[in-house]
Amino acid sequence: MRAMVLRQIVPLGNSSEPLELQEVALPVPGPRELLIEVSACGICHTEIDEIEGRTPPPSLPIIPGHQVVGHVCGMGDHATRFRAGDRVGVAWIFSSCGRCAPCVDGKENLCREFRATGRDANGGYAEFMTVREEFAYAIPSVFTDGEAAPLLCAGAIGYRSLRLSGLLDGQTLGLTGFGASAHLVLKMVRHRFSRTRVFVFARSEAERAFALELGASWAGNSSERAPEPLHSIIDTTPVWQPIVQALENLEPGGRLIINAIRKEDADKQALLHIDYSGHLWMEKEIKSVANVTRSDVEEFLALAAEIPLKPEIQEFPLSEANRAIRELKSRVIRGAKVLRMS
Repeated sequence: MRAMVLRQIVPLGNSSEPLELQEVALPVPGPRELLIEVSACGICHTEIDEIEGRTPPPSLPIIPGHQVVGHVCGMGDHATRFRAGDRVGVAWIFSSCGRCAPCVDGKENLCREFRATGRDANGGYAEFMTVREEFAYAIPSVFTDGEAAPLLCAGAIGYRSLRLSGLLDGQTLGLTGFGASAHLVLKMVRHRFSRTRVFVFARSEAERAFALELGASWAGNSSERAPEPLHSIIDTTPVWQPIVQALENLEPGGRLIINAIRKEDADKQALLHIDYSGHLWMEKEIKSVANVTRSDVEEFLALAAEIPLKPEIQEFPLSEANRAIRELKSRVIRGAKVLRMS
C-alpha cells in the first residue's frame, strides 16, 4: 500500500519534505482489530508538533494521521462490533489500558498508557490501517468522508474544550486562533448557545473575515483588547504570547482553556511577562485540554449530525501531504485540510 512516512524529526521550512511517499506492507488485523481501507484523513497541527519534535517522541518510522475515515475491509479474530463495508472513523485516542483509575472513571485521556494514533501507532496517511474495534466509531451518513475527517479531532477536541470552559448561554466566549478546531467551536456555539456572543482573535485578516462570515460578533488581531471582558476563552494557537493576552481579556472568575498539545519555544519569554495582579488575580483559571476520550468522540459525532455541523475543508491528494502541512505551518488556513487517498 502507499503511505506517507515520517522517518526523522526535522524543522519545517518553506520547502520541507519531511514525509516520504512509500510502498509499505499491508497491515494485518490482530484479535478484535479492524482493517480499514482509508478514504480520507484530516491534517492536524499536532502533525507539525510531531514532525518538529514537540510531542512525546513518535515511534519512528511512523505513518502520521489521526482523523481517519474509511471502510472496514477485514477483521481479526473475535471482532464483532462492525461488519465488512461499514464506514468508520479513528481519532487521536488509539488505545488506553482500560484498567487504571482514570480509565475506570471515564478519563481515559489521562491514562499513563494512552497511545496516540499516528504517533504511537501507524495512522491514516496511508491507504490502509488497523485499530482495535472499540476505538473505531460509526460515521453518521449526513457527512461525506472529507467532511467527517476533521470532526474526529478538530471537532472532538473543540467539543471537549467547550465543555471544560463551563460556558453558559448568554456568556461571552473568546477564540484565540481560528483554524480547524476554532471554526467548529464557533459553529457549535451558534447552535447550542443562541444568546452567546463570540469574539475571535486571529493574526490573519483572512481568518478574521472567515470568523465574521460564520457569525462571530467581533474579530481582531491577537494583540487587540476585546470590546468587553470575556467569561471564557479557548486558545488553539501553537504559541505562548496569546496566553498572556487572553488573560488580560478575561473577566474576574473567567476561565482560559488551552487547546494545544504543545507550545512552541520561540516566544517562551512571553511567560516572563505574566503579572499576577494583572493577569491571574481575581480567581481567573487556566485549564489545559489533554487528548480526548471515546465518549468525547461519540457524543460530538452525534451532536454534529444533529446540527448538522459540517466543516469547511480543503482537500489534497495523499502525495501532497507535505504541501498541505507546510501551508498549515504558514497559517494558510480556511477551515480544515484533508488528505484524500484517491
